[in-house]
Order: sequence, then structure tokens, then C-alpha cells
Amino acid sequence: MGGRNYLKTTLLLGALSGLLLAIGYFLGGQRGLTLGLVIAVVMNVGAYFFSDKLALAASGARPISEAQAPEFYAIVAGLAQKANVPMPRLYLSPSPQPNAFATGRSPKHAAVAVTEGLLPILNRDELEGVLAHELAHVWNRDILISSIAATIAAAITYVAHFAFFFGGSDDDDGGNPLAGLLLFILAPISATIVQLAISRSREFGADSTGARITHNPLALANALRKIEQYGRGTPPATRNPATAPLFISNPFKNGRGRVSMFARLFSTHPPTAERVRRLEAMAYEIRGRR
Repeated sequence: MGGRNYLKTTLLLGALSGLLLAIGYFLGGQRGLTLGLVIAVVMNVGAYFFSDKLALAASGARPISEAQAPEFYAIVAGLAQKANVPMPRLYLSPSPQPNAFATGRSPKHAAVAVTEGLLPILNRDELEGVLAHELAHVWNRDILISSIAATIAAAITYVAHFAFFFGGSDDDDGGNPLAGLLLFILAPISATIVQLAISRSREFGADSTGARITHNPLALANALRKIEQYGRGTPPATRNPATAPLFISNPFKNGRGRVSMFARLFSTHPPTAERVRRLEAMAYEIRGRR
């Protein structure tokens, strides 16, 4: 399961990069191709070094000590020791919505945050499942992958808009207006769909990795159910929709019922029911091996 998720992520990142380069070539041939590469590199470097600060600021998270949250600290310390990685910085967000997220460009620079609404509703096993999921994002370098995907998608939108307003190619007539219009409309949509597909793939991957770390997939499944149930109707855990993919559950999602296939294309997270189903299948496999 994990290998298939990583292959899918690699292919999707390749598709995003190819789309950016194709647009750059349309914009100005070889020079446009170079422009696309430069934009992608600059934006990725910025995301690599500053994504954690932006995410923590957007959620209003503040540092929390062992004395303030001993169980939270003890669980994370135990998971970090089990995985032989440095202890991440711990943060608490004042949001009443139950949620959690991890950020940081590497395990050495990682931060894990939970909301004030999360801690009271989960038992210890469920909280461990959630924190293992978040640490799995760090260990799997998902924050870096997601940052790259987001910045490439943003670069695609920028270059597509530039091509529309200033013309593409080196032709004397300024390029094909219809092609420019289609590029203006379709390129950002395509980039967003691919970026969100990467986000959903990494959520499945973190569920799997986290559940294998704790050897308790059902604890995470139960936590996801509670987060969705208690999260309905509460204010978002962040004010910035761009940070939504970082959270274990989409902080802007409300309501209940089946989600259409079209809506799923623009979702940052897989449906909770599908995540729970996969975790229950993992638990069945683990019991079968005992």
C-alpha cells in the first residue's frame, strides 16, 4: 500500500512539473521554459524554509511545554524514540475544532500542533494514533512534498495568467488568443486537481505509516470518526485555506452525507469513511498474522 502511494505521488509531481514547463514553453519558447524553471525553484526554496512558520502563524499555535501538557509530550516523545528521530517542537492552537497538523522541512526541524478542541475528546490510544499519523508526515517528508506541489501549482497559475495577459510564443501576432484563453482557464484548474490528488495520497500514506508505528489501526480509525463528528459546526482550525492540507482532517469541511466524484477532485483529504475502511482492513491483516 505504501509503495503504491509513493509511486502515485511521484507520478503526480512529475505531471505538475511537466505542466509548468509546457506552459513556460508556450509563453516564450526556450526563454519561457527557463522562466518556468526559475519561478519553480524560487518558490520551492521559499516554501522549504518558511512553510512551518507560516502554518503555525496561520493557526495561531503557541509553544507548549511538558509541564503544560504531560500526556501530549509523553506520547510524542515515545513515538520519536521508537522511530529514532529528534523530538519535534510541540504547539497548541486555540481552536475549538478538534484537529492536528505537523510541519517542518525535516525531522530535525519538525513541529507538531494540536488544537484545544482535540485533547478532551480522544483517549490515550486515539491521541497516539493521531500523533503517529502527524509524525509519519514528517518522517515521510510529506510536508516538503506538499510544499513543492503547492508552489509548482502556484507557479503554473502565475505563468498561465502571464501568458494570457502578455501573449505566448514568439510570433509577431502575439500568439493564439484562443490557446491563451484555454491556458488561462484550464492550466490552474488542472494544477489544483493534481496538487490535491497528491495531498489525498499522502494522507492515505500517513494513515498507513502511523498505524504501523502504533500497531493499532483501529485507534486512528476511531479518532478520525470522532474528529469528523465533533468537528461539524465548529470554527476552522486555521484562517488560511492554503494550510488545510496540513491538518489530519480538512478544517473547512462541514456537513454530512455522500460526496460527489466531482467534489472529491477538489478535496484536500480523502473521505473519512474510506480512510476508516482502509484502517479496518489493516487491523484485520494484523490480527490474521498473529
